Amino acid sequence: MKFSKHLSVLSALLLPVAAGRAADATGAPPAEDEAPVVLAPVVVTAQPSEQVLTVTLDPRAAAQPMPAQDGAEALRAVPGFNVIRKGGTDGDPVLRGMAGSRLGILVDGEQILGGCGHRMDPPTAYVFPSAYDRVTVLKGPQSVLHGPGNSAGVVLFERTPERFVEPAADVRGSLTLGSFGRNDQLIDLRAGAPLGYVEFAATRTAADDYEDGAGRAIHSGYERWSTHAALGWTPDDHTLIELTGTVSDGEAAYADRMMDGAQFTRENLGLRVRRERISDLVEELEFSVYVNAVDHVMDNYSLRSFTPTMMMPAPSASNPDRFTYGGRVALTLMPADALRVTVGADHQANRHRIRSTSNQPVDPYQAKPRVRDADFDTTGLFVEGTRVLTERQRIVAGARVDFAGAEDHRATVATGMMGSAPNPTAGARRDDTLPGGFVRYEHDVAAGTTAFIGVGHARRFPDYWELFSKESAATVSAFDTNPERTTQVDFGVTHRAGSLTASVSFFANRIDDYILIESGVVKPAGMGTRTATIARNVDATTWGGEASLAWEFADGWRADFSLASVRGVNETDSRPLAQQPPLEGRIGLGYATPVWSVGSLVRLVARQDRVAVNQGNIVGQDLGETAGFAVVSLNAAWKPNDRCQLSVGVDNLLDKTYAEHLSRGGSTVAGFPAPTTRVNEPGRSFWAKLDVSF
Repeated sequence: MKFSKHLSVLSALLLPVAAGRAADATGAPPAEDEAPVVLAPVVVTAQPSEQVLTVTLDPRAAAQPMPAQDGAEALRAVPGFNVIRKGGTDGDPVLRGMAGSRLGILVDGEQILGGCGHRMDPPTAYVFPSAYDRVTVLKGPQSVLHGPGNSAGVVLFERTPERFVEPAADVRGSLTLGSFGRNDQLIDLRAGAPLGYVEFAATRTAADDYEDGAGRAIHSGYERWSTHAALGWTPDDHTLIELTGTVSDGEAAYADRMMDGAQFTRENLGLRVRRERISDLVEELEFSVYVNAVDHVMDNYSLRSFTPTMMMPAPSASNPDRFTYGGRVALTLMPADALRVTVGADHQANRHRIRSTSNQPVDPYQAKPRVRDADFDTTGLFVEGTRVLTERQRIVAGARVDFAGAEDHRATVATGMMGSAPNPTAGARRDDTLPGGFVRYEHDVAAGTTAFIGVGHARRFPDYWELFSKESAATVSAFDTNPERTTQVDFGVTHRAGSLTASVSFFANRIDDYILIESGVVKPAGMGTRTATIARNVDATTWGGEASLAWEFADGWRADFSLASVRGVNETDSRPLAQQPPLEGRIGLGYATPVWSVGSLVRLVARQDRVAVNQGNIVGQDLGETAGFAVVSLNAAWKPNDRCQLSVGVDNLLDKTYAEHLSRGGSTVAGFPAPTTRVNEPGRSFWAKLDVSF
């Protein structure tokens, strides 16, 4: 369907809404004292932090670039975030140059872990942003409440259950249409009464292969869907018992590898209990348990034309799955008016299995048994509190200890597409005790202005992709890789006064036993040699920061600015730390009335010449230097009444051909042009988003 036809559909949907604004049910014009409609303008960069090291997003809001279709895309507006692209969806988020399990991803307090050994399905691949009410980003090791090992920070995708004061129902929906076949739908129903409620949300997002600025087709199409249901009991204002369930699936084409994602099934069941104001001492008790099951399939025939090669002479497939269960209990205490303390424990365990075939027509993977290769478990104890010193000063501090373990069930280790070797750590079990904590001082130096400085330490147990998907320098198993130890200083200022909101934060850290992934390492093989990808520990330092500002400088006018920078050094190898993003700035300018708005975004990215080719993280390695670029985008929005808003935009207005520095390398795909060094970004793209509520 052409984009003009998409706009025609939207116009048809809006006509009755616009007519309803012009006259009420009796045909009379709106009353003169009618409350003005408040327009939510298109988001071009995240609102500056008003809380220390915290950024909050509305994942349902229209945003530029094109509204997000997965969890990683939802974070792109936050200064300091990047996304490593491998196709049109399922990119890997990066915060301050840190990727993988250094960045915690929690969905309603639950941890999702992907199954693919080649990182096709990061946790955010199973997140549908429009199904959530709020996204909260906590930067740095400056909280211990949200699980282990979050040395870079943590992202919380959350729904907000509310008690109905009287019987009522609320329905919200959205439709997004755009270039390259983009087509998203959302329906969210919430109904209830004082004793309880029911919720149901369904999402679908799809797109065809996109074209870069040069008109080159990129193998990148996808289709994803999810359904979520919740049943809550709210006998009074201070009690909640909620049962939730989620089912989702999808498929995605990738431009960076020889296989695509043919299945991304997730099934989830969760239970949470919350009781508030139990006594003068006990402010809140929270308890939750959950199970998550992901079942992933990658193959070279479902989403592309199969072409035999020496490496893959027949259609091939791999089917990993992962079963995760966990729980958390937390008690919030108020032992004094100036002291608030949360104590608790969390637990998470998961089992990983896999089955595969190199000849699907003759030896289908569906007929094979699943083979267990890895077990993980972590139990954590934590305490975090805020002590008010004076009216303007406070101390926030926390500590946790994690008891982490893993077991290696592999009898052999793959040493290439067709080779394998005995596993030297077969049957081994390892356990580590990992302490961590932080302390932060906050001072309200003036009304609306807070300065802070904090020191945090986090120890991160190696993840599946570091222990089981890579080799070590000495053997074919990396199971003995050391945990990372990050010590970081964060400091900065937040400000909100009148028409100006601003924040600036800086960080500097030392990472002992940083887990570096290095490809192209030459290792002996029989009478010859082979190359391998290994995990090894090095010492590293990184430093940088983010600054953002929102200024309403005249009636209706608003300017947004943001800047993010990070720099890293691999101290062991005396070279730049790989996979660090270049300096990036965003400038947004917009004008809004209560009914309509227009805006622009200019994204400026500097050259990156600090690289370490073939080194990086579990997502990707440096491919070489990159040139800087600038991308210009425009947007507009119209809110004819308080139940409807139409937002439109054009991304990459000048049709720039470019790729992000943090990108996977292009791969040969039959029927597509020769691969580029990196996966290029989309060319000029139009989009429109309609939000309605009843």
